[in-house]
Amino acid sequence: MDNAWKEELASGASSLGVPLSATQIDQLAIHVDLLIRWNDKLNLTRICAPREILSKHVLDSLAVLRVLPAGLDRVLDIGSGAGFPGIPIAVARPGVQVTLVDAVGKKIQFCKNVIAQTKLAGCEAVHCRLEGNPSREKIRAANVVVSRAFTSLTNFLGMVRPYLAPDGSVIAMLSGREDDETLRRTADALAFDIAEAHAFGLGDGLGARRVLRLVPRGTAP
Repeated sequence: MDNAWKEELASGASSLGVPLSATQIDQLAIHVDLLIRWNDKLNLTRICAPREILSKHVLDSLAVLRVLPAGLDRVLDIGSGAGFPGIPIAVARPGVQVTLVDAVGKKIQFCKNVIAQTKLAGCEAVHCRLEGNPSREKIRAANVVVSRAFTSLTNFLGMVRPYLAPDGSVIAMLSGREDDETLRRTADALAFDIAEAHAFGLGDGLGARRVLRLVPRGTAP
């Protein structure tokens, strides 16, 4: 990525309240460079233009930091695909162990290459289809479970509990079109409370997004 792209990344991240060092910007640029290079052969994403990748993948992922609790040890990214949001989270929070899980082998192969190229010591990629049995799947419980690949909030919240550590929370990345009352009812039906909610724009007329942090009923927010 050229300097203009990196400057736009730095500005966009700062507007989200996520300051990035020069090293972190370089790591995210490597991720995107590799995504563009590998995408021709592996069809990892339909979003191919560097600026659109910046807005719809990288900054969208960094927005998770707005609701990511301080002092956590482990993040689990379910359905990570080409490494979003897990790799940007790992870059921005180098002290946190981030596990990327996806059922598609070529996507995990790509993520492992990115992890090696960016030297993300606290990040791992696991090829696995999660079926609610973390001990058999060898997936450690996480303080935060995040996904942007779920088909519905109901499905995501319905499968996530076995992967949550005590006092853990769930981060859901939504399109921004969802009605507040519908989201509250969905969470309530599955015994979750919405602890935080943030809305933001992707810029360049690319639409709105919303990030929710939810906690199981009875857990301190």
